[in-house]
Amino acid sequence: MNATPRVLAVLEDLLASAAPGERGALWHLAEQGRELDANVVHLPPDATVGEHQEDVLDVLLVVLAGGGSLLTGGATLDLAPTTVTWLPRTSRRALEAGPDGMTYLTVHRRRPGLTIEPAVRAPAAAYEGGEAPCMLDLVCPECGRLSADRNPRFCSACGEPYPER
Repeated sequence: MNATPRVLAVLEDLLASAAPGERGALWHLAEQGRELDANVVHLPPDATVGEHQEDVLDVLLVVLAGGGSLLTGGATLDLAPTTVTWLPRTSRRALEAGPDGMTYLTVHRRRPGLTIEPAVRAPAAAYEGGEAPCMLDLVCPECGRLSADRNPRFCSACGEPYPER
C-alpha cells in the first residue's frame, strides 16, 4: 500500500467535465489497499435513483452541485450544494435530481470482498469444490459494484440502471 498522501481529483474539474445529459460516476476511489470507497455521481435534470436499501454500510452523501430531493420513509429532504446527509444502513431511500441536475459525493467503508464457502465444512480431502454461482447480472455495468439485491433495478453506488432481464 502507498501511504503517501496525494491529490486524487479536483472537484471543480470533475464538475466541469460532466455533460448536461450524462448520468453515472464521474470519479471513484480506486487506490489499492484502501479502507474506503467514494464516488462522485452526476444525475441529469429530473433524473431519479429508484428506491433501494443498503443493508451493510452507512453512506455519507455530500451534494456538490445542483440539487434535488432525498425520499426516505415518507419524508422528503431537500438537497442543495454543501448539504451533508447520513444514510444509515437498512434505510430505504430514493433520489430525485432537480431541474439543474445533481452531482454528489458518496463515501462509505469499503465493502469486504465476497467469499463462497460450503455450508458445512468437510475435511479437505472430501471437499470437491465446484464453480461458484454466476453473479455477473448483479454487477453494475457502470461502476462494477456488486448488488446485495437479487433483482436490482438501480445501482446503490452510482445510480445507474441495471439492464432489463
